[in-house]
Amino acid sequence: MLVLETIAKIRRLSLVQGKSIKAICRELKISRKVVRKVLRSEQTEFRYESKHQPSPHGSLA
Repeated sequence: MLVLETIAKIRRLSLVQGKSIKAICRELKISRKVVRKVLRSEQTEFRYESKHQPSPHGSLA
């Protein structure tokens, strides 16, 4: 999950300091895919939510 602080850092490095995506990835140790996703969107938080949480014990019925 990316928090607002990390998203702000990515945008600041790109828009204010003019750094490339590759340079941002190296500095923050985040994948290029994530950096591109943040720069292209207007969202302030990215989160993965699963629809169904499987039981860790399998089927106990």
